[in-house]
Amino acid sequence: KLFFTDYGNAAKVERCDMDGMNRTWIVDSKIEQPTALALDLINKYVYWLDIYLESVEVVDYQGRRRQTITKGRQIRHLCGLAVFENYLYTVNSDNLSILRINRYNGTDVQALARLDNAKEIRVYQKRTQAAGRSHACEQDPYGMPGGCSHICLLSSSYKARTCRCRTGFILGSDGRSCK
Repeated sequence: KLFFTDYGNAAKVERCDMDGMNRTWIVDSKIEQPTALALDLINKYVYWLDIYLESVEVVDYQGRRRQTITKGRQIRHLCGLAVFENYLYTVNSDNLSILRINRYNGTDVQALARLDNAKEIRVYQKRTQAAGRSHACEQDPYGMPGGCSHICLLSSSYKARTCRCRTGFILGSDGRSCK
């Protein structure tokens, strides 16, 4: 799945399949300006910052079990969001510090370091990666991902895929080759 925020005419947190199909709103009320999003892949939670409502909140992948992690004026200066173990990590754009926030109760906020001009944060650690398994976009014997000549996107499950073409090409009638 692909998760994303939108704060256009109607602010929301959404999800869809990797090929853009099955678009679903998972948060569409009491939300104004969601600017950063992070996933807990193991427990299947979506965290987001709302800088207008000055809050950090969480829901499960279906948009249920919504909770506010923390609220307050300090939120309007946050950008970027990452989850690792018991904490959320974010960047305070006001003083360029990296903050660590306890994701279960919003307390234990600590400034960890200062950076010059940081706007985003990511945690790279083996435990944050889902276990690999075979999927529909693996290379075929000819080296083509999922048998697609250009781009392979996972669809509704890891066993289904959609082929797409690079700009300037159109998908052939076989649904796999680009012309």
